[in-house]
Amino acid sequence: MNASVLNNYLIWNLVQKTTSSLDRRFESAQEKLLETLYGTKKSCTPRWQTCISNTDDALGFALGSLFVKATFDRQSKEIAEGMISEIRSAFEEALGQLVWMDEKTRQAAKEKADAIYDMIGFPDFILEPKELDDVYDGYEVSEDSFFQNMLNLYNFSAKVMADQLRKPPSRDQWSMTPQTVNAYYLPTKNEIVFPAGILQAPFYARNHPKALNFGGIGVVMGHELTHAFDDQGEFSSGREYDKEGNLRPWWQNESLAAFRNHTACMEEQYNQYQVNGERLNGRQTLGENIADNGGLKAAYNAYKAWLRKHGEEQQLPAVGLTNHQLFFVGFAQVWCSVRTPESSHEGLVTDPHSPARFRVLGTLSNSRDFLRHFGCPVGSSMNPGQLCEVW
Repeated sequence: MNASVLNNYLIWNLVQKTTSSLDRRFESAQEKLLETLYGTKKSCTPRWQTCISNTDDALGFALGSLFVKATFDRQSKEIAEGMISEIRSAFEEALGQLVWMDEKTRQAAKEKADAIYDMIGFPDFILEPKELDDVYDGYEVSEDSFFQNMLNLYNFSAKVMADQLRKPPSRDQWSMTPQTVNAYYLPTKNEIVFPAGILQAPFYARNHPKALNFGGIGVVMGHELTHAFDDQGEFSSGREYDKEGNLRPWWQNESLAAFRNHTACMEEQYNQYQVNGERLNGRQTLGENIADNGGLKAAYNAYKAWLRKHGEEQQLPAVGLTNHQLFFVGFAQVWCSVRTPESSHEGLVTDPHSPARFRVLGTLSNSRDFLRHFGCPVGSSMNPGQLCEVW
């Protein structure tokens, strides 16, 4: 490679990384690039949002401590842990009903589901001032140089990452800060993590009907749990790792062949969907589609189990929906969104997730429970006649 090309590449990456920390000239150039890529013109971001965003990047766990103390309902952690247990039980019960899986693989799958380690809300150390201070030991902050603070952060982060190379992995280490509205499954540790940030509306609220909570955060929990058995997870194929997080084969050949037959149906289903005349890539999105479908099924079965134990909930007035229908509406509402054509195209090319519209329509059209509760006749748009089921 030409040395000048490599040099330009390195300089460009440095400029790209520091643009948001430089003056208006660089910010304007970045806005023009984003407008070309995504078709949207960035509105002027209020200064307080910029400050919060950069503080979140640099001092995420310190900010998380303030967030948890100010907003997080501690009982939500216990409730969420109970929901995960119920969803795990529902998933394992469904494992016992899979006709395509042999008994040896089924038992290994159940053991893996049992062994999934869950972390909810936030790590305890953020509420201990001394322990929190130790996390940022070595990070120098200047009161009057924002740019220098960002450079210090890059250097500090690099040193922290290098230091981790000399230490054994910790299962209790968080890869997301408490205020993050997201969740993840990590196959190398066989763990699922749900920060406090996602344990709020529209995903969850203590005063919401259980139907909405199971349809919201419950499906997210089922989604992350199903990543342990997917074909193309966010990090790598979850099903290839055992219950200890080791990359080793534990499937019998006949079950593996049957699994691939079932996933082929789902791959072809999502291949047929289009956004602005452009087809989805069913292979690229397969892992996330498996997790969406498995997560919805596990969460709904867990909700039914909750009803058997606690009895029917009071129905919401005026909405004209049963609580079972409300579960599916709650799931769909989580994905309400709008994207420009440019952004949609970029997502189709790069994103392992299907577009939000088809995360809803594709998943619901494979749900026998949804089709029954909404009375969708065979041949209708939501019930084309062939259901793709994996888990």
